[in-house]
Amino acid sequence: MQSTELLPRFACPDWWTRIQRGQTPMADVPLNQAKAAKALAFFNRLRLPDVPGNPPLADACGDWFRDLLCAFLASEDPDTKRRLVWELLCMVPKKNSKTTYVAALGLTALYLEDAPNQQMLIVAPSQNISDRCFDQAQGMIRLDQRLDKIFKVQDHLKCITRRKTGTELEVKTFDTSIVTGEIPVLTIIDEVHEIGKKAKGAAVMQQIRGGGITMQGGQVLMITTQSDEPPAGVWKTELKKARAIRDGVGGRNPIMLPVLYEFPHELQRDEAYWRDTENWPQLLPNLGRSIDAQKLLDDYENNGKVNKEAEQIWVSQHLNIEIGVGISNDGWHGAEFWEAAGDAQLTLAKILKQCDVVTMGGDGGGLDDLMALVVIGRHKVTRQWLGWGHAFADPKVLERRKDIAPKLIEFQQDGHLTIGNGAARYKKFTAIVAQVVESGLLPEKDAFGIDPNNAAAMFEALDAAGVLPEQIRRLMQGPALAPALYGLELKLDDGTFTHCAQAIMGWSVSNAKVEQRGNHLMITKQISGRSKIDLVIALMEAAILMSWNPEASSVDLSDFLKNAVTA
Repeated sequence: MQSTELLPRFACPDWWTRIQRGQTPMADVPLNQAKAAKALAFFNRLRLPDVPGNPPLADACGDWFRDLLCAFLASEDPDTKRRLVWELLCMVPKKNSKTTYVAALGLTALYLEDAPNQQMLIVAPSQNISDRCFDQAQGMIRLDQRLDKIFKVQDHLKCITRRKTGTELEVKTFDTSIVTGEIPVLTIIDEVHEIGKKAKGAAVMQQIRGGGITMQGGQVLMITTQSDEPPAGVWKTELKKARAIRDGVGGRNPIMLPVLYEFPHELQRDEAYWRDTENWPQLLPNLGRSIDAQKLLDDYENNGKVNKEAEQIWVSQHLNIEIGVGISNDGWHGAEFWEAAGDAQLTLAKILKQCDVVTMGGDGGGLDDLMALVVIGRHKVTRQWLGWGHAFADPKVLERRKDIAPKLIEFQQDGHLTIGNGAARYKKFTAIVAQVVESGLLPEKDAFGIDPNNAAAMFEALDAAGVLPEQIRRLMQGPALAPALYGLELKLDDGTFTHCAQAIMGWSVSNAKVEQRGNHLMITKQISGRSKIDLVIALMEAAILMSWNPEASSVDLSDFLKNAVTA
């Protein structure tokens, strides 16, 4: 193993070995030993208000959380004597007492804070979680008369004040106006994966982090289970960052300490491994305390294994298996190979430069749906298929589909989704198609595959961009697209299809559901339900036409191009 002295700060390359040994999966952090001892002494004497006998945390809490507590509250550079851990992200499965422990950590931080009249926050994604967190904190205080003299509790405000300093710890439900006035010196965010589903979660996180660059400084602790759907928004960003830091590729001097209880990705993909209950204890540091092994198994047998969807959600919460990584379902098998086939350096311009022919596919959409456009090119030399896509949406979709609004905003920021009114979408769509037409790479016939349903605007745009009627091929969803389903699956597997590694395409592919009808497997919007697969349909349309081994047109299209709409 590489010497820890050569590793970037907070890198922990042996994290999986540590988990297997029952150790906390985080880098060793230098501590101010006196401050750590003070923090532990206070934390350990807190008692659980909702457990018979009210045991102290000295007995009821595992060492894993004490490691986290000391690193977060007492880290110190031995040379500069300055704090090292400004942020900490802990991902630990459900029922490991996250909410109770962070309530206790918040009280400990409040007790240690010497600066007067500061603000601390515990942020929960829902009213129920914030109520529980506050109830745990105030319950701990009221169990100990000594603490009642140290802290003032205001139930109606969900606020606890250190009498000596006037510093307040408030428990709040997530809201876009949650941080007002003074920037918190410490913020604890419970179930940050839920905040990742909220449209303005990233903006609020940035506001909270504003305290980190002040002279006083501001700490942020995030604790959560894995998401019960593919990571999105701020949760996707924070998880990616934490993994990079843990693996030593997150920069030399990060400020976030990652503590991630998860199986390596290759084991998350191994269903036989994580279904083996002998492997579960590795990810459950509170097993035998807040988690009863038999009850956990009974819950899995009776609720988690009802069907594939139920199992997917259950293991995401109880074993931190990432949705889209760790369980097969009725999705398209091509999705298994999609990520490996991506090339982030590939662009539409490069496809048009490198290929001898291209085909296109389109799928129309309503006001709460996406319109999709996909281009597939055939490389001049290797005959490799190269794919690129773009989607279009009306702003109303952000209101009508709030569940996916954060993802759509991300895709817009990536530059792969146009959100705008009809005129804006029409202009962008026409400009892209005109760019492809101008390349001269479209076949004379069967160049653009399209499902004609809800596609009137698309037909108008194709005409404006210079696509001839004979170049348009109507392909209905269902059996007509089945050959593309099989063909692309094989090409992804054998490495003869490469795409531009666009997040929106990967998301659409992961949403696709497959159904057996007669002798064919099919993907349709009806099968996939409310999940957005518009780009997959457009991909299949373009793939069908490319599979017919076309040749580029030799027709002079200059007259059409003069009238084409450009961006």
